[in-house]
Amino acid sequence: MPYRDKYTWNIMISAYANLGNLVEARRLFSETPIKNSITWSTLVSGYCKNGCEVEGLRLFSQMWSDGQKPSQYTLGSVLRACSTLSLLHSGKMIHCYAIKIQLEENIFVATGLVDMYSKCKCLLEAEYLFFSLPDRKNYVQWTAMLTGYAQNGESLKAIQCFKEMRIQGMESNHFTFPSILTACTSISAYAFGRQVHGCIIWSGFGPNVYVQSALVDMYAKCGDLASARVILNTMEIDDVVCWNSMIVGCVTHGYMEEALVLFHKMHNRDIRIDDFTYPSALKSLASSKNLKIGQSVHSLIIKTGFDACKTVSNALVDMYAKQGNLSCALDVFNRILDKDVISWTSLVTGYVHNGFHEKALKLFCDMRIARVDLDQFVVACVFSACAELTVIEFGRQVHANFIKSSVGSLLSAENSLITMYAKCGCLEDAIRVFDSMEIRNVISWTAIIVGYAQNGRGKDSLHFYDQMIMNGIKPDDVTFIGLLFACSHAGLVETGQSYFESMEKVYGIKPASDHYACMIDLLGRAGKLNEAEHLLNRMDVEPDATIWKSLLSACRVHGNLELGERAGRNLIKLEPSNSLPYVLLSNMFSVAGRWEDAAHIRIAMKTMGINKEPGYSWIEVKSQVHRFISEDRSHPLAAEIYSKIDEMMILIKEAGHVPDMNFALRDMDEEAKERSLAYHSEKLAVAFGLLTVAKGAPIRIFKNLRRGNVLVETSGR
Repeated sequence: MPYRDKYTWNIMISAYANLGNLVEARRLFSETPIKNSITWSTLVSGYCKNGCEVEGLRLFSQMWSDGQKPSQYTLGSVLRACSTLSLLHSGKMIHCYAIKIQLEENIFVATGLVDMYSKCKCLLEAEYLFFSLPDRKNYVQWTAMLTGYAQNGESLKAIQCFKEMRIQGMESNHFTFPSILTACTSISAYAFGRQVHGCIIWSGFGPNVYVQSALVDMYAKCGDLASARVILNTMEIDDVVCWNSMIVGCVTHGYMEEALVLFHKMHNRDIRIDDFTYPSALKSLASSKNLKIGQSVHSLIIKTGFDACKTVSNALVDMYAKQGNLSCALDVFNRILDKDVISWTSLVTGYVHNGFHEKALKLFCDMRIARVDLDQFVVACVFSACAELTVIEFGRQVHANFIKSSVGSLLSAENSLITMYAKCGCLEDAIRVFDSMEIRNVISWTAIIVGYAQNGRGKDSLHFYDQMIMNGIKPDDVTFIGLLFACSHAGLVETGQSYFESMEKVYGIKPASDHYACMIDLLGRAGKLNEAEHLLNRMDVEPDATIWKSLLSACRVHGNLELGERAGRNLIKLEPSNSLPYVLLSNMFSVAGRWEDAAHIRIAMKTMGINKEPGYSWIEVKSQVHRFISEDRSHPLAAEIYSKIDEMMILIKEAGHVPDMNFALRDMDEEAKERSLAYHSEKLAVAFGLLTVAKGAPIRIFKNLRRGNVLVETSGR
């Protein structure tokens, strides 16, 4: 074997290390008779460059202990290792050592320090180092600082840094351009991103795969899918990151079908589908309701082994839940071994989305038992479920837990909280949350407008609308539903008509069926049935069930049998299994003395097997919900409740109130009709509240068949 001097040993170690053959490099290092600083530096750098940062740092520590002085290149390598591993303390020690040996201003060391502090989230230290350098004429230093800004969310500073680079004539490379494009993407700086694209073409880095990937991501996320598609189609290499970016862009901007087409192309072209691809594809399927394709993708996930990946499993739960396939969603959920808050949130959201509010709250309780931390999204969902079930005490507990969790408040959670308190009749709590919000969007204002309207405070709703406009918030279609609802229940016909006309004239919002339903309800409650019919006949949309229900209810109240019959017949066509039109028409025919027609309606109901949905009311006292139906005597306090109602009825009659028998069933005698009205479920709930709720506290009654709730002030009892 020929003689090997120190130079030869170092060259051989360097060659193997550069090729990634660290085993052979380590063997040669062990056999080297005399190890100098170059020998050590070569091996340390080799380990750090090839993804073995921990071993590289351990070797650097040994080198230090051996008394060998590291070179500028070695310090640069170990600083990059500290960056990768986010080892701030180790990085600071190396920084101190670099100062001691006067290498802190060396280009390799300084760049490594800027990168290390940036990656360890110490941007101020990185900036201080960068701006304290006497000579910043190297594009590597600028790129390190720019990348630090981009990675730490300081996109505007990154853009300014890039501009300064260009002013000073600094070159940009395949590391600079992806970083500045990332900054543009994060703040949707589309125009500046296009200018950067021009610089890329001029600099000759257009064909670089990393640059192309960043360009596709920027264009796709900024909504310019055509430009993103052009770059994707001109790429010589099918890069999975680019395809993922394109799919994410399509999903983000609502092009779900195109996202699915791209996913199929990836599969057909044998592009490696990864744990970033599947969640985006599944998200596009969630809104498509195509169960078969969703199940096919699920099969592919199992086949490729990604069913064990938590992010993919979470996306599967979300997809199945949004498609309404809750059994499959639950099955996937139960198979996740290490469930995180996203796993739980996906299923809780699915239950709420599909109307299973009680199951959602039960699952949330299981989540708390499992000691999973709260986040804003699951809490917003739980508030929505509490609002639908009107379980105020449970909602208060969740609100308290959310405050204790110290999780930063999210706008959607605060908006859901306003809705919950308002739907449960707790307007003081709703306005307290509203007033405490630092930022309010149109949903926030709409929530408080609708909340006050639902609680019979229509004029206050309109006051909030005026404030909203003064704050420069543009109303949306839901805002106008709340406004028209408020006007309807407050009897403000002209004001409601004015709002309705301003929708399209002022804000360009075309009235939908819900808006027409509110207007017909507004006119109907005021007895303006001719105007309601005129509006119905000139509508731009086909009348739906909600519109006919509003008209039918108004006709029943004001005794317009002809128009009511038309509304009822049309409602039966749209909802043949709904008992409401049959019951109302039967009662209207009976009031008009058309007994034969009333009998035909009842026979039709019986023939079709349609049963009237029983009305019930409920009240929550001391975290327990008590439900009542008309003339119900099953409650433990039934005797006391009926005694309290009898007392109330005596006082009511003494006050001159006469019950309207037209709203009782027709096939009863007068005494039975009066008893039916007296022992209505709502009155039973009020009586129970008077017996159990503390004097002076409000009594909140909730009903299943009519919107809104009843708030009884008890200070005078």
